Amino acid sequence: MSGSTFGTIFKMATWGESHGNGIGVVVDGCPSGLPLSEEDIQVYLDRRKPGTSKFATQRKEGDLVEIISGVFEGRTTGTPIAMLVRNMDQRSRDYSEIADYYRPGHADLNFDVKYGFRDYRGGGRSSGRETIARVAAGAVACKLLKSLGVTLTTYTKSIGPVEMNAERFDPEEINRNPFHMPDPVAAGEAAAYLQECMRNQNSSGGVIECIIRNFPQGVGEPVFEKLDANLAKAVMSIGAVKGFEIGDGFAAARSTGLTNNDPFTVDAAGKITKATNHAGGILGGISDGSAIILRAAVKPTPSIAAPQMSVNRSGEAQEIRIKGRHDPVIVPRAVVVVESMAAITLIDMLFQSMTSRLDDIVEFFK
Repeated sequence: MSGSTFGTIFKMATWGESHGNGIGVVVDGCPSGLPLSEEDIQVYLDRRKPGTSKFATQRKEGDLVEIISGVFEGRTTGTPIAMLVRNMDQRSRDYSEIADYYRPGHADLNFDVKYGFRDYRGGGRSSGRETIARVAAGAVACKLLKSLGVTLTTYTKSIGPVEMNAERFDPEEINRNPFHMPDPVAAGEAAAYLQECMRNQNSSGGVIECIIRNFPQGVGEPVFEKLDANLAKAVMSIGAVKGFEIGDGFAAARSTGLTNNDPFTVDAAGKITKATNHAGGILGGISDGSAIILRAAVKPTPSIAAPQMSVNRSGEAQEIRIKGRHDPVIVPRAVVVVESMAAITLIDMLFQSMTSRLDDIVEFFK
């Protein structure tokens, strides 16, 4: 299988299956000298691990990370950083029935067509558990960005028809409720909506929003390596994501040039800036100094207990009921995954931009 490596200078290579021995990642291109511990990584993994509320799968995994290489005496050495999270609570028997039929909304049929066989235990590499590796690598990227003063605020914007109210936005609320919504009222409404979904053996989708502040201006390449294009690829590579937006996104299609353009102005310090931010912090594929605002549309969990129609490997129709422990909504646990993929992309493109100007190279190597 190709396609398990991401990045150009700051790179990650992921491996492992949902019901294998574990999930792992190798991060290459991280500079030496970054203070890094397993605790730093664990904080991020704890944000996506299962069993944290009744609205998440009850698979009991500690998701404890082990740093195998690349760190010595609490600092990165500049060599590849290898990290491992062992699987401890697999129930492969829950998936034995699906070996002969295809689950709606899953990659089962495509894996059979592409490879001639598949790991039906939880979906193998197509499982959401694969995102553990992304989050571990993202924790390293986030720490690098933090050292540069760059912050990422990521949260659930909506679940099903329930959307947060911007007037009630409270960043402290993000980690207070199981949905990571910055609006406590909307979080309560989302809980009621999901309870109804669960009673109907159904699931829900939603939207995740990420705001990146203090990212340097001038990062990104103007043709095939646009910053927004690479962010889109990174976020769309997450299995459950079906849509992506920057700034006004699809709303720009209903706008006009006069309302969508961001007028330039001069701030109190004499710096040229934008009066508005419909572009979402990126113009011409290059960061413009404003906050970068992106959104990911996440589909409903395809594994639901309600009866569905499908076919088996012989093409015979049959009614199926999917067993196992599944999230009624993927969105809350995917918040940190979106943040991680954004951070990995940002730091990689930041490193690439270091060679854009000769005067910067000369200054660095003096």
